[in-house]
Amino acid sequence: MRQIKVGLIGFGTVGSGMAKVLSEQAERLNRKTGAQIVLRTVADLRTGSLPEYLDGVTLVRDAAAIIGDPEIDIVVELIGGIEPARTFILDAIAAGKHVVTANKALISQHGREIFEAAAARDVEVGFEASVGGGIPVIKALKEGLAANRINYIMGIMNGTANYILHRMTSEGAGFAEVLKEAQRLGFAEADPTYDVEGIDTAHKLVILMSMAYGMNARLDEVTVEGISSIEPIDIEFAREFGYRIKLLAISVNHGDHVEARVHPTMVPEDHMLASINGAYNGIHFNGDMVGNVLFYGLGAGMMPTGSAVVADIVDISRNIIDACVNRVPPLSYRPGEIRPKSITPMEQVRSPHYFRFQVVDKPGVLSKISGILAAHDISIESVIQKGRRDTGAVPVVIRTYEASEAAVKAALAEIEALDVCAGPVVDIRILPHELCE
Repeated sequence: MRQIKVGLIGFGTVGSGMAKVLSEQAERLNRKTGAQIVLRTVADLRTGSLPEYLDGVTLVRDAAAIIGDPEIDIVVELIGGIEPARTFILDAIAAGKHVVTANKALISQHGREIFEAAAARDVEVGFEASVGGGIPVIKALKEGLAANRINYIMGIMNGTANYILHRMTSEGAGFAEVLKEAQRLGFAEADPTYDVEGIDTAHKLVILMSMAYGMNARLDEVTVEGISSIEPIDIEFAREFGYRIKLLAISVNHGDHVEARVHPTMVPEDHMLASINGAYNGIHFNGDMVGNVLFYGLGAGMMPTGSAVVADIVDISRNIIDACVNRVPPLSYRPGEIRPKSITPMEQVRSPHYFRFQVVDKPGVLSKISGILAAHDISIESVIQKGRRDTGAVPVVIRTYEASEAAVKAALAEIEALDVCAGPVVDIRILPHELCE
């Protein structure tokens, strides 16, 4: 039986998970590929020794030892970040080696360069683990949904943010308190910025948009807002209206242009994404042939992500054995068919909105606010007003029908300038009706 030899750069959480999957599933993988997949070398700067089950695997400190080894067929990059990961991958490709990575930041920002280099050397790049952890969403877009025009993508793509919002919803606790507890339990990083401010989710949305629409999507074209400003009072008002607040990635295909945004969103409680809680992810596609499809599961973690990395190794191993490398293009579309698509200006995006105003409790305040909203063609659907607080200010909550971002921005600036407005307006978008069907 032929051996497929693998070199691993990075023996952290995902790297150790990948190695464990290869070891524990060796017999099954042999039967599925017709090859013996062997982890030959691990490169890591911080690991002093490998676990006993990796007896016979060489541990080195320099990734060049893997890239320069002529016997290694597949190089797996699991160190994350842009550099030196980008250089390692490009060097491995130049050396004629196939590559597997879980690096969503790198693929979202430098995927085109990497895929073009791989095509020139006739090698493959696997990146299943870059989106959704153990959820096979890349494979689904690349192959399973190939017959479909993807009408829209929506998803909860960051388990840390979803865990925090779930705890805030179920316990009524504040963001800072829940974040601190999530860090203590290992659900959040010491620096959680990428997770809670939506950046990690935006990386994943860029990858999915590139595959769904056959376009060169860019990270800097995605509008991104995080969850750090969400307060328990807004979660409670959302509940009164029949919504749950989720950090959503949303992209709607309008044909010649597509929306690209990540932000907290009020989702109807009967929508399938509203019930995805804890550290789980849910990625929802709508295709013109298949309709609604939801992929659900753990979006991170040692074994789920390790499983996705091994899935790519298995795919590439099969292609090596059958001499059919690059049978399926990395972005599903043939390279010459990747075409430009413009991103919908955020000012033109239309959504219903939730506004929470802190206002001085005196007659005529609501009529002033509603008058300004009406002047900007923003129609009110419902209003909730609570009783006076010790501060003398009261919350007034308004839910609107669909309005453009430009109109909302102009109206809120005018309202915040009123002498009866006691602070910044809280504005949370509501999932549009056409995305709820």
